[in-house]
Amino acid sequence: MELFDRADPHSPPEPSVEVALDAPLADRMRPRTLDELSGQDGVLGPKTPIGRAIRADRAPSIILWGPPGCGKTTVARAIAAHSKGRFVQLSAVLSGVAEVRVAVAQAEHERRSGRRTVLFIDEIHRFNRAQQDALLPHVEVGTVTLVGATTENPSFAVNAAVLSRAQVVRLEALEPEALVEVLRRALTDAARGLGSLGVSADDEALDAIARHVDGDARRGLGLLEHLAREVHGEGRAEATLEDVRAAARDKALRYDKGGEEHYNLASAFIKSLRGSDPDAAIYYAMRMIEAGDDPRFVLRRMITFASEDVGLADSRALELTVAADRAFERLGPPEGFIPLSHAVIYLALAPKSKSAYNALGAVREEIARTGALPVPLRLRNAPTKAMKEWGYGREYRDPQKEEGGFVAERYLPEALGEKEFYAPTTRGTEGKIAAHLARLRERARGGH
Repeated sequence: MELFDRADPHSPPEPSVEVALDAPLADRMRPRTLDELSGQDGVLGPKTPIGRAIRADRAPSIILWGPPGCGKTTVARAIAAHSKGRFVQLSAVLSGVAEVRVAVAQAEHERRSGRRTVLFIDEIHRFNRAQQDALLPHVEVGTVTLVGATTENPSFAVNAAVLSRAQVVRLEALEPEALVEVLRRALTDAARGLGSLGVSADDEALDAIARHVDGDARRGLGLLEHLAREVHGEGRAEATLEDVRAAARDKALRYDKGGEEHYNLASAFIKSLRGSDPDAAIYYAMRMIEAGDDPRFVLRRMITFASEDVGLADSRALELTVAADRAFERLGPPEGFIPLSHAVIYLALAPKSKSAYNALGAVREEIARTGALPVPLRLRNAPTKAMKEWGYGREYRDPQKEEGGFVAERYLPEALGEKEFYAPTTRGTEGKIAAHLARLRERARGGH
């Protein structure tokens, strides 16, 4: 499946948007209707509910969510092409509430004439809450059909009130095979593409471009246009793999430290550690770091993991991870990545126990439920004569003075009775702790 497909002779009329011949190749090759768009058939094909609605000029308000270059603007223009209404485009980077109000006022005027307005807001996640709220009443009453485009997870980036009035359509990055077809068509299209240059590219070169741009058709076409013009200018007829490598030596991974991909990689990292997969764990750790994340963020997550997920099954994990954190501060990159890798692999392979973490949660829940229960008198501090007379500290037995260094009694408030918060596993060194604790608890219950 490809993002760009040949036009169907039965397609509806093209939108009135004209593209200049000197516009970037991605704009010139942009699909003009949904019938030219086949890369997103799973969500926008003619057999899908939303695809049928758009083709029948019944498009609801939509939030288009997907990575750069997957076709969000293309889909917005295709909606306009299938609509008898006006198409108005705003950029959340350049526009504010004032521009939205002007667009809405024009839409209200057109609506009185029986004409719909499709209001496309690119990068809608960059609108703040007040700006997004300004759209609500006009979307709700149908003054405009809102089409918002965002690279961010709408659950985080778009107000819940806006989301409740729109359908979220998830668009995926193009697969390399699909993008190769896009590039090949652009090379041969003489009307809108690069066909007039007479430049070709071998399969290896096109595949390298497709994989380099991570499914981003806009970047792929931009790189192809640059290569084709360079090759044409040198009097050559074919772009090669070496040409691609020369133009794309500094590959930038698709990543946003504040966005969804950051949290996806962090989640994959922790789950790989938890799943005892050192290969995946070090891969995701370095994916974050190579993409620009602070290694200290990764190390902080590792320190938390060492206690929360490894815990008492291997208490050395916390020591080693803290040491790796200190070593990184001393060494800095790239040498500091070595102790980081050391700790990542250790954490992945260590036995796992959440018993300490679970005990903490259970205690906090109990405190929230029962409040400030009184401390047993024998455990209270008795720094004054009066306190001693009141019974503070009376009958307390110091374990260090008893045989075996242990007193067979419980220390929790009386209202909690035999409550146990810590439930050890039998994994790793915690197995020995569990056996020892079982003996102590049995004695504390009176089973000497």
